[in-house]
Amino acid sequence: MVLASTGTERQSLPDDLVTDVLPGVALAGAIEPSWEAVLTTEAIGFVARLARRLDDRRLELLSRRDEIKSRLDLGWKPGFLDETRAIRESEWSVAPIPADIRDRRVEITGPVDRKMIINALNSGANVFMADFEDANAPTLANVVEGQLNLRDAVRREIEFVAPESGKRYSLANETAVLFVRPRGWHLDERHLIVDGRPVSASLFDFGLFFFHNAKELIARGTGPYFYLPKIESHLEARLWNEVFVAAQDELGIPSGTIRATVLIETILAAFEMDEILWELREHSAGLNCGRWDYIFSFIKKFRARPDAVMPDRALVTMTSRFLDSYSKLLVATCHRRGIHAMGGMAAQIPIKGNEEANLAAMEKVRADKLREVTNGHDGTWVAHPALVPVARSVFDDRMPQPNQIDRVPVVTITADDLLAVPDGPITERGVRQNVNVGILYLEAWLRGNGCVPLYDLMEDAATAEISRTQLWQWIRHGARLDDGRVVTPELYLRIRDEEVRAIRERIGELEWRKGSVARAAELFDELTLAPDLADFLTHPAYDEILADEFFNYFERRIG
Repeated sequence: MVLASTGTERQSLPDDLVTDVLPGVALAGAIEPSWEAVLTTEAIGFVARLARRLDDRRLELLSRRDEIKSRLDLGWKPGFLDETRAIRESEWSVAPIPADIRDRRVEITGPVDRKMIINALNSGANVFMADFEDANAPTLANVVEGQLNLRDAVRREIEFVAPESGKRYSLANETAVLFVRPRGWHLDERHLIVDGRPVSASLFDFGLFFFHNAKELIARGTGPYFYLPKIESHLEARLWNEVFVAAQDELGIPSGTIRATVLIETILAAFEMDEILWELREHSAGLNCGRWDYIFSFIKKFRARPDAVMPDRALVTMTSRFLDSYSKLLVATCHRRGIHAMGGMAAQIPIKGNEEANLAAMEKVRADKLREVTNGHDGTWVAHPALVPVARSVFDDRMPQPNQIDRVPVVTITADDLLAVPDGPITERGVRQNVNVGILYLEAWLRGNGCVPLYDLMEDAATAEISRTQLWQWIRHGARLDDGRVVTPELYLRIRDEEVRAIRERIGELEWRKGSVARAAELFDELTLAPDLADFLTHPAYDEILADEFFNYFERRIG
């Protein structure tokens, strides 16, 4: 049973799993009493009004994505748009930068659990991006409790006591500026049904946070700041701008109060950076190099092209022509328009118990951040508080001023630069890494954990997407390993079996009997061996989460 993917399924839910909030608006799922502070009638009504006004346009834009996918499969290659040439070639700037986000040299990201929020805000970073998207498995509990946690954090009322040690966590006097990343346009929140269909997850995450916190943030001298994921065109950015205008009007907040940084993490958006800034110019906080999703997008969009087969994931680095070109184009575009160009994520995390390996990991972070600040980026991302001083030291040394927006590099980046496929071998080790990491990440996601440390790297949905789409691509096009073997379904299944056995030995029989690894492997097989490449692994995995919620609810009721 799937919760509310269509209006007719509402009738299959028991009465105590459906809460009518307003005419045509219902919550589906078991609602905890503590959640009522966020799921108020007024807040749900606010989200519903946004959905009624704007969701048809979202669905049209998702249909447009499907049309473009079909064109790409037939051999069409993207390029810079002729119809928006005037925007790219004319002189204009986005709105002036608010004082509290002029310096964004180090940003830390992570999920919206209570302890993470406190540690990230206290980390010494300039900005904390609280993530409802790739770092968060969207169980109803994770999403709603995340909103509660952020509500408390905005009011400086957030505390956490570790159950195992009794250690108390609370906010320091000085904290990072808060940004929030809602889920992307492609995702639904199937626990909220408006006029018979699930609401956009983007509108759900944005709407609840904005409704409860915008005025409080303004009163505290900051503002409602966001990161916008998975955008594929300036038309999708235009829709976000319409959301911002409508939301500000509803609450009587001046237009332009909201600021948003767009993650350029799809290959199609890379050709429309100027246009995306133009659409959001009153609300823009710049662009960010979302490198891991960008690699995933490249593989996915060119899935039908045998000449677009990627080498091992470990070889696809920011020095690759297509990634280096996109980084430099993003800097030049943002600086020309007077706004931040943010760098990407360092996935490394501290390695305990192995000083040599830890030093090597930290050196990789330094080299990555040095490349970014040299290219002209105004700040960067890290995944762990221990990396904040490492990244900060590089930017402090090369960028003593708050940002380097006044440095406008002159670059010539062509479509061929952005579409250049990196060279390199495909190895058995690369296949094994993709299988192992993909299954382990999916297993954690199904358990409600969207951000997972694996093999001294922080993995989220984006890196798992690379793992499964590379495997699909290699199988689909009969890619050859460096030893001459062809990557076939049979080779994949043999390696899958070996990696699953290795995982079983590592975690032990007690954990294995819980069944989550086997279940994740089965779903990973379905995605990897499917004749058509699924757009996002989170779509079928979300069905699994909803089925678990329904099963657990009835198990509790019967037991």
